[in-house]
Amino acid sequence: MAETASICVIIAAKNAADTIEIAVRSALLEPEVAEVVVVDDGSSDSTAQAAERGNDATGRLRIVRFEKNKGPSAARNHAIDISTSPLIAILDADDFFFAGRFSRMLSDNDWEFVADNIAFVDADTVAQAPQKLDRFAENPLYLDLTTFVDGNISKRGVRRGEIGFLKPVMRRSFLDKHQLRYREDMRLGEDYDLYIRALALGARYKVIHSCGYGAVVRGNSLSGSHRTEDLRRLYEADRSLLKDFKLKPMAADAVRRHEQHIRAKYELRHFLDIKNQKGAGAAIAYVASHPSAFPAIAGGILADKTERWRNPDGVAVTSSGDRLRYLLDAPAE
Repeated sequence: MAETASICVIIAAKNAADTIEIAVRSALLEPEVAEVVVVDDGSSDSTAQAAERGNDATGRLRIVRFEKNKGPSAARNHAIDISTSPLIAILDADDFFFAGRFSRMLSDNDWEFVADNIAFVDADTVAQAPQKLDRFAENPLYLDLTTFVDGNISKRGVRRGEIGFLKPVMRRSFLDKHQLRYREDMRLGEDYDLYIRALALGARYKVIHSCGYGAVVRGNSLSGSHRTEDLRRLYEADRSLLKDFKLKPMAADAVRRHEQHIRAKYELRHFLDIKNQKGAGAAIAYVASHPSAFPAIAGGILADKTERWRNPDGVAVTSSGDRLRYLLDAPAE
């Protein structure tokens, strides 16, 4: 199976002119890739031209452009709709594949989703990353809904390692059978939402420990600046899952934990938005009228202050020296 060109690699990109050429080249180097679809999502720079510079003249690269930004979900859905390959892989426009990624992932057919390990690579050392890559035994495991959801609850003071970062290859037949697509109203956690719905529908989600995906880190942290509205839509996705699916008790409990975790982040961010826009009095009035939000707001403020004291330089996400940091720990000997 691995020798057959069967994968569509989808790259949704906005203002990625500085990075997308490497992403495209790395995808086209994989013999299992039948097509690469780049969706330029309303860029104001030369993203499309930079993507074309990565072309290898095999006719596998297709570049389409949205005149107005629609978000990664809409871009990926469009790419799915206009592509034909039976397998779908997502590549972020500033990331890359290590050589030989798909031959290991496609060696067996016992999955609907299959993911491999991720190496976090400092932006200044991308060229050296292949030489630093560790070789791990595949040691396959399967994620159930409970494990996946619990693995997406972040912990303060710990280097980011949520398993929602995994970039699986997905079977188009499973997505089409269940009419699964990315929710286009989500710009944060859209991958998480798609995967939890797939798991709720019985998808076999296989994970191997060998590493084929390079996630490029700029600066010293993966923490991004997300809109308050994006956080609200993410915890509402959990609520929708609980409403729309009859989950086993352990899985439902995990989804509720994740919903509470994200809702706490939302309440803190919403409180700070009110304070910044309308002043401290309005923020206090909000808490007074929403007493259930107080624990999340107070806890979040305290945690932020103590975190700055415990880690004044932030939390590193790439390892120092010659070793890369990986999303999944090396399997036990």
